[in-house]
Amino acid sequence: MHTLPKSVRIVEVGARDGLQNQSSIVSTRHKVELIERLCDAGIKHIEAGAFVSPKWVPMMADSAEIMALIKRRGDVIYSTLTPNIKGMENALQAKANEVAVFISATESFSQKNTNCSISEALNRAKPILALAKENNIRVRGYISCVLGCPWEGDDIDQSRVADLTAQLLDMGCFEISLGDTIGRGTPGKVTSLITTISKQADVSQLAAHFHNTYGQALANIYAALACGVSVIDSSVAGLGGCPYAKGATGNVATEDVLYMLEGLGIETGVNLEKMVDVASFVRDELKLQLDSNASKALLNRR
Repeated sequence: MHTLPKSVRIVEVGARDGLQNQSSIVSTRHKVELIERLCDAGIKHIEAGAFVSPKWVPMMADSAEIMALIKRRGDVIYSTLTPNIKGMENALQAKANEVAVFISATESFSQKNTNCSISEALNRAKPILALAKENNIRVRGYISCVLGCPWEGDDIDQSRVADLTAQLLDMGCFEISLGDTIGRGTPGKVTSLITTISKQADVSQLAAHFHNTYGQALANIYAALACGVSVIDSSVAGLGGCPYAKGATGNVATEDVLYMLEGLGIETGVNLEKMVDVASFVRDELKLQLDSNASKALLNRR
């Protein structure tokens, strides 16, 4: 166990991971406004879009337009998901200042999600990392299903996750986000997983990306913090879900994470009340469900 970190970097994923699986299309104008409102609240690291096939992810079809319309801030990271070299080329044209590649911890999810094996996914990432290096752009790595898989169950091979983490770091990723994609993790499993990974990788290069399907996300985040992790992925209003896992709900709500971190005396640089305003915008303007206990409580107090 480590002492808890003094500060945490929040990676806001609502505008990409949170929106991409919504049943109704959100307008480009509203997406741009969402991103700018998040920045106004103090978010410095944000997933702004994804250069993926519009056939498979229609919600992300306007990512290039969004990147062109947002008012850039010099101290904000605007990241985009790049599943292949074409996506990377599009990200360069859009002037993304960070990109992300992704793989799965299980073969079944890899095949269902990207129609390729884990090995093939790693090979797809290599030219992306090479082109990013040429252009001095950081690459973040995502690993899905680290604590459970819709097809292979909850007994995920932790040594495999550790090996994949080490491979992505060796390939050039600066940070690896560990995804509990279907939200079936528990604090004990989180502690065990990070302990296993720490034998091959520096915990300072890990991020926690936990969904809240079973209501365990905050407890799992605390366990990750206690292991030395100081980067948390979260989604405004708890937006998100997984199209390949029946019943899997959204990412942990940014507002709930902020409320917990403030209670622990951990700095984030993000204003909780302003994030609640953004959640209210999501509910009222985007007509999307508000899945955040902190936002509901704080809005009721106003």
